[in-house]
Amino acid sequence: MPKFVTIGYGDQAGYDRTASTVRDAAHAQDQKLRAEGALIGIAGAPVQVRNHDAKGVDVVEGAFMTTSLPIAGFAVIEAADLDEAIQKVSQVPCAVAHGVVEVWPLR
Repeated sequence: MPKFVTIGYGDQAGYDRTASTVRDAAHAQDQKLRAEGALIGIAGAPVQVRNHDAKGVDVVEGAFMTTSLPIAGFAVIEAADLDEAIQKVSQVPCAVAHGVVEVWPLR
């Protein structure tokens, strides 16, 4: 079955202003995705890694991407197609709590 990488963006303010019943249902959707075999994690502090021309590893703390919302987490899910992947993530916390979820097909 095809795999998709999802990137969730959201912040505490958006989460807090979402009704607790909606948040609870979103967390239940995360649990359902985990039960289906999805690898889901909350984002930690990133580092950038470079090894230009294989001449030495350079590691810098901090994110490369910038967005108006912080990256909250990642998941690798399976779905029959992009439409099913969209449906699966449309009810997760970042999607319902005033954030956004990107869905990237893995080829």
